[in-house]
Amino acid sequence: MFSKVLVSDDLGSINQGVLTVLDTLKVPKFEQVQYCDDAYIKIKRGIHDKEPYQLLITDLSFKVDHREQKFSSGEDLIKELRAEHPELKIIVYSVEDRLQKVRTLMQIHKVDAYVCKGRRGLIELAEAIDYVYNNNTFVSHQIAHALSPKADLEIEDYDIDLIKHMANGLSQDEISQVFKNNNISPSSLSSIEKRLNKLRIQFKANNAIHLVAIVKDLGLI
Repeated sequence: MFSKVLVSDDLGSINQGVLTVLDTLKVPKFEQVQYCDDAYIKIKRGIHDKEPYQLLITDLSFKVDHREQKFSSGEDLIKELRAEHPELKIIVYSVEDRLQKVRTLMQIHKVDAYVCKGRRGLIELAEAIDYVYNNNTFVSHQIAHALSPKADLEIEDYDIDLIKHMANGLSQDEISQVFKNNNISPSSLSSIEKRLNKLRIQFKANNAIHLVAIVKDLGLI
């Protein structure tokens, strides 16, 4: 079993449950932090002192407060650590269950496990820790289909934002203006129309409303 584990989550009640799991699994040394920056510093310090953490368990969402942070989310922290320390095992423990997010973290950022917080969250977390220790990956049952070939759809973050705005009732003209105001490219009305036509064909949607419904059913938004 892992001998040194770091838990990064800004909710103390969640942390306590995770720490109980680690204690049950007889992990001899584990610590907790409530900021991603602190997690990064501890991991770097552990490597410097030749006492590295072997596993990071992190949430994705962290509330913004008075303290300025370099890493505003667990995903930002994961990206940096994966680039600098690919040997570090990482488990995501989050309420976020969008399939696109799961796919990005598992397939692009190469996290070792993705566990959904919930009724069975701590049970699955214990399973995930064991899987990862044995060099296997783990994904919570309710989001496992995110990694199925059938879910291997060519959809980008831009597309997700576009469809979210449509779901919120914005017209294509309004979306174009929002994108321009936020320096999101492409932002022209013609580009948005072309992208939506492509998405309708890709998802075999009859119209924009049908497209939004399909994407919601797939858990992409």
